[in-house]
Amino acid sequence: MITMNKINHRARKQRGRTAGFSLVEITLVVFVMSVLAAITVPNVMLTVSNVKLRGTAADLAGLMQQARIMAAKNNPQNPPAYAVRYAVLNGAQSAYVDLNGTGTWNGTAIVNGVSMYEPVITFGGTVKPAPAPPTGSGGQPPPYVLAGDSSTGGPFTNANTLAYSPRGLPCDYSAPPACATPAPSYFVYYLTDTRMGNPGWAAVVVTKGGRTKVVMWNGASWN
Repeated sequence: MITMNKINHRARKQRGRTAGFSLVEITLVVFVMSVLAAITVPNVMLTVSNVKLRGTAADLAGLMQQARIMAAKNNPQNPPAYAVRYAVLNGAQSAYVDLNGTGTWNGTAIVNGVSMYEPVITFGGTVKPAPAPPTGSGGQPPPYVLAGDSSTGGPFTNANTLAYSPRGLPCDYSAPPACATPAPSYFVYYLTDTRMGNPGWAAVVVTKGGRTKVVMWNGASWN
């Protein structure tokens, strides 16, 4: 005769055999999680890189507009224009407005007898000024072309120094104190970064009238 104690003992043994996960189940879960991570992590990293690149380009565009406003307000004479320059400050890639024309970031500068802070931004992540415009080959996008512009000779790029005259108009300031306005062409300043796969690209476009916009390369076109 089967007693109640034997029945309870068998039930406890059955529960013991079914509790927890088997090695096969754990291996399957780990495999699924690995596949999901392999799909998700690169997309997350790509999104983070794009956010940093776009954010830096937007900051640079804002700095250029700040230089334009300050030039129109302060009527610079010595130097005759406010240049936007790049530098590595405290180990970080940066851009600043050169208010006193020294070619270096000084923190403060005397403008019309008043001490002013030289505006500066710090680039995000691995973003930096491109050494040259993209070539359209080797994983690089083609150079950006401003639709509807009638300029001749092509745009000014990273090889040129952008500055703003006392009228708040952009000029090629590569050979100071020359700052001829209106400029014969628009300006395109390229930024790039280091990421998985091909580098990312962004550009800050400044029209001959001084209007600024940011464009991003999405792998197929500038937008």
